[in-house]
Amino acid sequence: MNFIFDIGNVLVDYEPLVYLRGLFTDDSVVEKMYESVFKSPEWLKMDEGLLTHDEAIERFCAREPGFESEIHLIMQRVNEMFIPKLETIELLPRLKELGHGIYYLSNIHTEIRDFLLENHDYFELFDGGVFSCDIKAIKPSPEMYIELINKYQLIPTDCVFFDDLEGNVAAAEKEGIKGVLFTTADCVLDFM
Repeated sequence: MNFIFDIGNVLVDYEPLVYLRGLFTDDSVVEKMYESVFKSPEWLKMDEGLLTHDEAIERFCAREPGFESEIHLIMQRVNEMFIPKLETIELLPRLKELGHGIYYLSNIHTEIRDFLLENHDYFELFDGGVFSCDIKAIKPSPEMYIELINKYQLIPTDCVFFDDLEGNVAAAEKEGIKGVLFTTADCVLDFM
């Protein structure tokens, strides 16, 4: 069996509102920055590898004049948001010991990808994976799942995919992969 993991909210925390509340005390600033940065088309373009970190900052600042310092602070410290979810990470060595393949499949920016790979040594346990920024496609598009299957010559029916978003789980199932909506690490235990 091959275990495929999303990264955000599966292997690391991804909670932009919590992150923003740690930076700003004014709720109106938190809400404005959440919508203007994390819910923006630019955020998705960075995930797709179609927009750089610096290009996105320029666009955010142009759209929100008067909030340049907040935007720069958010983007300068954004890696702080990605705190490892130890309850999931602790399962990775066990999966390897049991002979399972482990892979990642994530929508992620180039800068965040680089930060995670350089600073989170559990990625060494993976047999491989696909980052959206590397292939210019994002989940739930079929290209993401097909790229992973083809790149590592996996048999879809021998794979189980864990993601915190129902649409991504449904898209995996359309490609023949067993999809599981991730809520806690306990859902992984059911397949071990």
